[in-house]
Amino acid sequence: MTPPGPALRLTILVGESDRWHHRPLYHEIVARAHAAGLAGASVLRGIEGFGASSRIHTSRILSLSEDLPVAVVIVDAEDRIRGFLPRLADLDGLGPVTLEPVEVVRPGRRDEEAR
Repeated sequence: MTPPGPALRLTILVGESDRWHHRPLYHEIVARAHAAGLAGASVLRGIEGFGASSRIHTSRILSLSEDLPVAVVIVDAEDRIRGFLPRLADLDGLGPVTLEPVEVVRPGRRDEEAR
């Protein structure tokens, strides 16, 4: 669990059909984050989007896509996130990789009430 306070959010965008050694690429990223001991990772499936190909991928029934956008989101302390980035270097097919400063809070806890 990431302690309350400043942290980094790492977001990695990939396509749902992107593969790494016959496994979904997003699964490989999550497995590497787990092996690195990061606080957690979530995979979010988009309902519509487009990337470098400019082709729109959508979940609408008339144009059902098997390559929807997927975001892998990981939040942890800055040093842990930055230390994890080199573990992604050999992965082909990564879309944009972004880092954003965030603040981790625990609503309803005493440390939040004191603010």
